[in-house]
Amino acid sequence: YADAVRGSSNSSSQVNLQLLPQCGAVTVPETLLFISTLDGNLHAVSKSTGDIKWTLKDDPILQVPVYVAEPAFLPDPNDGSLYILGGKNKEGLMKLPFTIPELVQSSPCRSSDGVLYTGKKQDTWFIVDPKSGEKQTTLSTEAWDGLCPSSPLLYIGRTQYVITMYDTKSRELRWNATFSEYSAPLCEESYQYKMAHLASSGDGLVVTLDKESGEVLWAQNYGSPVVGIYLWHQDSLRRLPHLNLAMETLRYLTFQSQDIHVLKWSYQSVKDFAATKTQLLPALYVGKHAASFYAMTSLVHGSVALVPQGITLARIDGPTTDDVTMRESGECEITPSTNVKYPQGSITSLHNQWLLIGVDPWYPPYRTNAWRLEDCFLLSLADAEPGLVVVGKVSFNPKDVLGHGAGGTFVFRGQFEGRSVAVKRLLPECVHLLDREVQLLRESDEHPHVVRYFCTERDRQFHYIAIELCSATLQEYVESPSFDRRGLDPVSVLRQTMSGLAHLHSLSIVHRDLKPCNILISVPNRHGQIRAVISDFGLCKKLQGGRQSFSLRSGIPGTEGWIAPEVLQEAPKENPTSAVDIFSAGCVFYYVVSGGQHPFGDSLRRQANILAGSYQLSCLQEEAHDKLIARELIVAMISSEPQRRPSAPVVLVHPFFWSQEKQLQFFQDVSDRVEKEPAEGPIVSALESGARAVVRTNWRMHISLPLQMDLRKFRTYKGGSVRDLLRAMRNKKHHYHELPADVRVALGCVPEGFVQYFTSRFPRLLLHTHGAMRVCAHERIFRPYYCHGLRGDGA
Repeated sequence: YADAVRGSSNSSSQVNLQLLPQCGAVTVPETLLFISTLDGNLHAVSKSTGDIKWTLKDDPILQVPVYVAEPAFLPDPNDGSLYILGGKNKEGLMKLPFTIPELVQSSPCRSSDGVLYTGKKQDTWFIVDPKSGEKQTTLSTEAWDGLCPSSPLLYIGRTQYVITMYDTKSRELRWNATFSEYSAPLCEESYQYKMAHLASSGDGLVVTLDKESGEVLWAQNYGSPVVGIYLWHQDSLRRLPHLNLAMETLRYLTFQSQDIHVLKWSYQSVKDFAATKTQLLPALYVGKHAASFYAMTSLVHGSVALVPQGITLARIDGPTTDDVTMRESGECEITPSTNVKYPQGSITSLHNQWLLIGVDPWYPPYRTNAWRLEDCFLLSLADAEPGLVVVGKVSFNPKDVLGHGAGGTFVFRGQFEGRSVAVKRLLPECVHLLDREVQLLRESDEHPHVVRYFCTERDRQFHYIAIELCSATLQEYVESPSFDRRGLDPVSVLRQTMSGLAHLHSLSIVHRDLKPCNILISVPNRHGQIRAVISDFGLCKKLQGGRQSFSLRSGIPGTEGWIAPEVLQEAPKENPTSAVDIFSAGCVFYYVVSGGQHPFGDSLRRQANILAGSYQLSCLQEEAHDKLIARELIVAMISSEPQRRPSAPVVLVHPFFWSQEKQLQFFQDVSDRVEKEPAEGPIVSALESGARAVVRTNWRMHISLPLQMDLRKFRTYKGGSVRDLLRAMRNKKHHYHELPADVRVALGCVPEGFVQYFTSRFPRLLLHTHGAMRVCAHERIFRPYYCHGLRGDGA
């Protein structure tokens, strides 16, 4: 499809037809349903069992950049509706009175708030054998392949809408999105369809009921939220209605409640559900797929409703506004504006960013979830009945939520045998991930900078892991001015993080999701000290049998903006290695030393910049000793070529982590080593290569006058020589207490002031000397300064 649209045979985005194992003979297309998921798959499934027969793969239904600045747009993948978070009047989350297809239909147009809209629409037909899933041909405006006779055939129309918003006031790209949908009119009401389909808003679970009896016929999880269910009718698709329910709500109704059999299918479904003991209310579900946030209407359990004071539920219907008009002929004429308002009195003023978008009955008594949207990232806070949940040796209060993750994972503050711990709660379908995470934790948690594991428990509904309780994330350490660092400086944080990572790599464990929120700061010990620990082993991979790389058959691991470029390349030369962690760590290093910046820019362009190898280390541009050293290390770590990145042990011995005492000892050891070396020999030649820039033409001209006078008393030093500069430093350090008082005052105390005196004047001296003396890395005296024999020591 992508090739047909672009007219290119080597497009970077190609349709891949995946034939899955047959699960029984398919005789006629009437036995199939077609389920479209957010990740771009169109599954042909059995009507009777929901089993997948074959799958057509394409680009995701939504391709939307991540925005952290308001106003942020959240599209609905079901129909392309748009919700806006924030905006001029800070109403919270509101539905806009136009969809992406409508915007494309009306473009080019200009909104009342100064935004230019440009759009593009592209239609494509797939002609497919419904029995095998084999694509017979593709039809578009740019390509028409030959048709192979086969009967019956399935004609699948797909439309891609691309919308771009440009702000004329800020002169910047405001937002852009790609939305795709299948061309399928709604099934006629006269068609007596006997099944009803319920889908989870948060994942790919579909529950199919018999309309008459209300009995569950089958339940299947398709791995990604369902955005459309279709029926084969004559020779094309017809859309079937399906109802979205909150993830936990659907699981409760399907597997625990006694009300599922009395649920009646109707377009007036909310009224029908209200007639049962299980009360359901319409709400808005905000989810995330890959790096894109989306929103869709969803039914949630309503026996308990928590609405913070002054807050209203997000409106599903959206505003009525004069900004949208409809001609009598039916032609849509839109003057889009994000500055929409609800009629006066229909919504209360929003004083903060709290929104109620979900109610999940984990187990009776029911509990509610209030979600907070902050910088467009979701933090879950739960309100529950008082009292502890006790599972085996683990106990926790469901009100005390520390965070949440993908797949319905929550982390609570709890207790394990009298010790404060973090309790990670996972859904049963994630048990394979839990087993892997626990196995890797058990292997690696003896290290002080890897989060500690205590135990695993389970009950009828969930699985639990008790792990070390930490006080904050690295993100809070860096970005929160009020965070008490307790003397833990940024360089120490990075050294501890890299020490933990080196430990994982020594066990052949690749973390694959290193980022600031997965690096935690421990609670203070009895001495009041804190430390950095690596956490979240959900995406970790154990390299087996001495292998150095891992495959990507199970998908792309990591978080957008922190993923190494080789993981995202469509045709990598070789499988990724542990170097993916070094890349992510390099991004983390710059994030820490810059106070919160990212080397590849803002979240909108970040992953594209990573693929292009386009970084900007603006806070390290200054020609200063510490900044030059940090820049050299980070540039090596974020190299687009994995083999050029240093290994974790090599990073740990980099001068970036050296104390001033170690720097001074290194200068002294080098001076001693080269003292008797011939000037024409390889060592001195390497040391003097490029000396002019290192000594700033003549180092004697850049030292203080008292030191200049003192040097003249004893011997002749060449101002253009690095070796002579190191010799002068060594001699003055050895005879420091014999120096005149004014010289000692100028040099400062040993080692801090003494080293600072010279490195501030000659900022390239340490890096240059360290690089030149790498030829001696194998010598005993220089082994503490290098990591001889490991990958990256020559980078």
